[in-house]
Amino acid sequence: MTTSMRTSKRTAKRTAKRPAKTAVRATVALALAGALCAVCLNAAEAGQDLPDGSAAHQPRSANSPLLNIDYKDGSLNSGIPGLTTTHATAPDASSVARSGDDYAITHKVTLGDAGYESDGAPRSESATNDVPQGVFHVGDERRYEFRVLLKGWKTYEAGDSESGDIIFQGKHAGGNLPSFYLMTKRNSIAFRSPTLGLQADVVADFRTYVDQWMTFRVDVRWTDDRTGFYRISTRMPGEPEFTLRKTYEKVRTFHPKNPTEFGYLKWGLYRPGQSIGNGDVRTRVVQHDDVRVSRTP
Repeated sequence: MTTSMRTSKRTAKRTAKRPAKTAVRATVALALAGALCAVCLNAAEAGQDLPDGSAAHQPRSANSPLLNIDYKDGSLNSGIPGLTTTHATAPDASSVARSGDDYAITHKVTLGDAGYESDGAPRSESATNDVPQGVFHVGDERRYEFRVLLKGWKTYEAGDSESGDIIFQGKHAGGNLPSFYLMTKRNSIAFRSPTLGLQADVVADFRTYVDQWMTFRVDVRWTDDRTGFYRISTRMPGEPEFTLRKTYEKVRTFHPKNPTEFGYLKWGLYRPGQSIGNGDVRTRVVQHDDVRVSRTP
C-alpha cells in the first residue's frame, strides 16, 4: 500500500468520527441547558430574581399575603392605588403618625362635628372596596390580621355610656350589614356577627393595653350555606404567639340581606348611635398598622 493510500484511509477514519463527537457535544449542551432552565424555574417559583436580574412573576405561595398594608411609606393609602382612606372631611380625621421605625394610620372621630362624619354617621375609616386583593367572594378562605392601638383611650366607668366603637369590619357591599366586626364594648373587645346574632368577648379587659399594640387574626371561610367558619385569635403585648379565643363552625358567613356579589374590609373608627347628648366620649382616636390579607392555611 502506498503512502498516499494510507494517508487517505486515516483521513477517512477521522472524518467518520467527527459526527459522533459532535452529537455527544450537542447532547451535553442540551443537558446543561436543561439543568440551567430547571435552576431558573426553581428560582422563579421561590420568588427569587432570575440571573438577568429580572423578577420572577410567579403565583404567590399559599402563605404569602395577598395584601399587605404596612404604611411604611408614610402615605394614607400605603402606596396602594384604590385604597379608600376616609370620607370624613376634617383634616385630621385620617392621618399617618410615627410608629416605631415607620408609620401607622390614625383615625379620629369627634362627636357633634360634621367634619368627622361619613354617610351621615360619626366615623372615619379606610376600606378595600376598590382593591381586588382586599375583596372577598363566596368560596374564598381568608386570613385577616391587623394591629390596633387605642390612643389615649378613656376607659369605661360605672354609669358611663355603654355604646361601642367599631374598629374593624368584614363588610358586605351595597349598604348591607357587616358579616362581622370587632368593637370596643365597655372595657372589652368583642367579636360580633350582627345578622347571625353572634357575640363573644375576645379581649376580656383591655385597660392595661391602652396605648399599646394589640394584634388580631380572623380566619373566615366565606360561604352562603352552613359550611363556613369564623376563628378569632389574639396576640397581646408581651405574648409570643397567637391564642385562639373563639370559634364558630358551620355558619353562613356570606349573608347579605340585599343582593351583592362581594365584600370588603374596613378599619378605623365607627361610632354608631353615639352623641354628646347620650354622654358618649366626645373624641376617640385609634391607630392601625400591618393590615394583612392572605389565604387561610
